Amino acid sequence: MADLILSGNNTPTMSSREIAELTGSRHDNVKRSAERLAADHILTSPLEGSDYEHRGNIYQEYRFNKRDSLVLVARLSPEFTAAVVDRWQFLEEQAALPSWARNLTKEARIALEDLSSQVDHYKGETNRLNAVCNDLAENLKSGLTPVEFCRMLNGVNLNRVQPVLVERKRLLRTPHGYRSAAAYRDKLFTERRYLNRDDRPCEKVVLTQKGAKWLYAQYEQGRLEMRKDWDGHYSHVLFDDQENVA
Repeated sequence: MADLILSGNNTPTMSSREIAELTGSRHDNVKRSAERLAADHILTSPLEGSDYEHRGNIYQEYRFNKRDSLVLVARLSPEFTAAVVDRWQFLEEQAALPSWARNLTKEARIALEDLSSQVDHYKGETNRLNAVCNDLAENLKSGLTPVEFCRMLNGVNLNRVQPVLVERKRLLRTPHGYRSAAAYRDKLFTERRYLNRDDRPCEKVVLTQKGAKWLYAQYEQGRLEMRKDWDGHYSHVLFDDQENVA
């Protein structure tokens, strides 16, 4: 089938060859019918021949606006009007596309539409995730450790939170506990000094707001270890909610 061709006022046109193909008619019969309609002043636009090549030979076709093509099809084969209407819908959709997208194959257009749908899905997921992250971060009590934060997240294996962060090289294991890796200090984590039971100075890792958002994203992406009895739902309960339940 012929490629999309726009008229001088940038509207799509349909060729006599396309009409012949859609209606199962001979091209020369289509042209003769068009010439008779033009002679009877039934068509709105004058017939203008356009050259095309086929198997090394040059032939001539006519091009029609939407109204004239439908008149011609109604004269030729009324039962094929629906097929021409469908073709016009495609042509008009093509004309609305940017020029670089008009010559894509059907498979490429389907892939592009599928990609666009995926982009919309991930935009929606990103917006939802950001809303949840902001909710948690805004309600973040100062001084929460990664384990304390994960206590708000349904199903997380709290015993494995800090070891997993060590494996991801976000935290460092020390003889006295954990510290932030230098690359993430004051970004995802800060460190608070305290005295242990022996009155010895120690440090504990606590989350920044950015760190809380990052840790929640790890949770939703399935990158934290979960308890064996986890019910499969990603959800959270704020500390205030926990206190109200208690």
